Amino acid sequence: MFNLPCFNENKVKFRKSDEKSHIRILHASPDAPAVDIYINDNLIYKGLSYKSFTEYMPLISMVYNIKVFPTGKKDVPLINKFFFIPPNSIYTIAATNFLKNIALFPILDKKLDNKNPNKAYVRFVHLSPNAPKLDFYMNGKKIFNSIGYKNITNYSAVAPKNYTLNLKISNTENTILTSPNANLKADKYYTVYAVGLANGKPSLQVLIPLDGNSYIR
Repeated sequence: MFNLPCFNENKVKFRKSDEKSHIRILHASPDAPAVDIYINDNLIYKGLSYKSFTEYMPLISMVYNIKVFPTGKKDVPLINKFFFIPPNSIYTIAATNFLKNIALFPILDKKLDNKNPNKAYVRFVHLSPNAPKLDFYMNGKKIFNSIGYKNITNYSAVAPKNYTLNLKISNTENTILTSPNANLKADKYYTVYAVGLANGKPSLQVLIPLDGNSYIR
């Protein structure tokens, strides 16, 4: 990922069927309004609300200008950034932080070599701007330890079944979130995103979407 001082493309270049880079956008800024997303000045999603994802979009590998506006407005963008999308990649790009410091945070949805098709794969991304470092538990077993804000774990292979997820303040028994009935299926990738506020509204919760590396070839 890098930023460029200028960029003259004015069209989003959608990818040919034999090419494989994809991105989706996640709204994870807890106090930001619903937003409109523009790529190279083309509106690609209108009214993306907090905790929502766009669908994955196919794109050619190049540098893109991504602008984010409060929905229905197009005077001053909340975000105006340039991103390089590498070839044959899958990204979730999250709008993060509080509104006054809102920013885009790219998260690579990476496929693993030698994946076991009989296992589910799960990782954890900490996107709660006021939460401390967290430990991540599945059915009472600690899977990830001391994960700070904007940290991304590697995928961990687990048995495919229903899980109760817990977030605890790191190195304590202080549980700050319990989320039951996370149904993880074999041969799939999942990211558990912690969003919201540890103290305040909207409250802390987890989002558990199916990652694009599960089905995008």
